[in-house]
Amino acid sequence: MSDTDLRDTGALDASTSDGIAVVTGASRGIGAAIATRLGADGYTVAVHYGRDSAAAADVVGKITAAGGTAFSFAADLAEPDTGTAFWAAYDEAAGALRDAPVRVLVNNAGIVVNAVIEETATEDFIRQQQINATAPFLIIQAALPRLADGGRVVNVSSGATRVPIPGIIGYTMTKGALEALTLPLAQHLGPRGITVNAIRPGTTDTDMNADWLRGNPEAAAGVVAQRALRRMGGTADVGDVVALLASDDARWITGQIIDATGGERL
Repeated sequence: MSDTDLRDTGALDASTSDGIAVVTGASRGIGAAIATRLGADGYTVAVHYGRDSAAAADVVGKITAAGGTAFSFAADLAEPDTGTAFWAAYDEAAGALRDAPVRVLVNNAGIVVNAVIEETATEDFIRQQQINATAPFLIIQAALPRLADGGRVVNVSSGATRVPIPGIIGYTMTKGALEALTLPLAQHLGPRGITVNAIRPGTTDTDMNADWLRGNPEAAAGVVAQRALRRMGGTADVGDVVALLASDDARWITGQIIDATGGERL
């Protein structure tokens, strides 16, 4: 079923869900797992994607097939006016829900360029900075009037901010900036009952890691050996942590950076 079909049949009805959850970069990997879990928890899920409309439609399809409600929308987070453009695209896709408060905002989208500092091209660093740090800032800024009091903001950082990996130094720096945003934002939005937290996923079996992890038993074994829980992390492991932070059970948790690495290099 297409996004248009969902709008035309009136399936996007805020009264039938626990509120709206917006997940950036939700067409694959961890983002898709987060979106799917939030859909199962009763949220109407706005599945953001950059370019892969088919993958986003697949996530929407899985949510709706399980009895949930979802729609997708595209926005290029590399654009300078990300905040304005992101929510304009959301409004167009949301239809009748465009004026409904957003209960959960998950800043998951991100890109990584594998390079040590000497080999990091300026344009690669700037692009990582834009998508991983600047875009979440601008998206949150533009979202403030539409965020529900008592809502949730969850920023997806990386275990690389704790476990140093020189080969992704630019990525690590941008994720560190996202963590730095989390604490003062939690203080600022606290009077509205909005919690703001970040999570640090560890090495996870996703498409992003497929080139060096999947089909490479030695690499996988090396990751597992450094992890307290002694197994590879899956996308659902991270999605479930986000779901906890988005739930009412986490109403007294804010301004925290949650390690979700399975105990990587403790």
